[in-house]
Amino acid sequence: MPQKFEIGTVYPWSVVASVHRSRNGIYQKNGRLVSLLTDLGRINPCYPDFHGGTDDTFFYTGSGRRGDQKPDAANRALLSAAGTGHAVPLFNKLRVNEWEFLGYWHVLAGEYVFDEGRERMVWKFKLKKAAIGDLPTGEM
Repeated sequence: MPQKFEIGTVYPWSVVASVHRSRNGIYQKNGRLVSLLTDLGRINPCYPDFHGGTDDTFFYTGSGRRGDQKPDAANRALLSAAGTGHAVPLFNKLRVNEWEFLGYWHVLAGEYVFDEGRERMVWKFKLKKAAIGDLPTGEM
């Protein structure tokens, strides 16, 4: 039975890991996006994720800490999810062993852009919060 998460609730890593089975920010399996982690750039400034103009829009930075990001398996999974309506959970790391559930999100689009602050090319993905009717089966 899938784990049920409540938006705004803080979970320990043991619970998050039941869904996100990797310490990397993008968890994919066989090319299919499964879940995402963020810290909103507070802990890892090379991943400056942020909310857009509204609470239901989020901008997520792709995989790769140094140099230009590549179209690796994680970034390809995000690109493949774009526009499909596939919703995945997003967790925000607050501190050690504290992960806030931000809801389920759809990938709308991905773009390869120059990050002037880091002087490198990065993947930026636009996410939109999923409506309750768009959630994976068994989730709420």
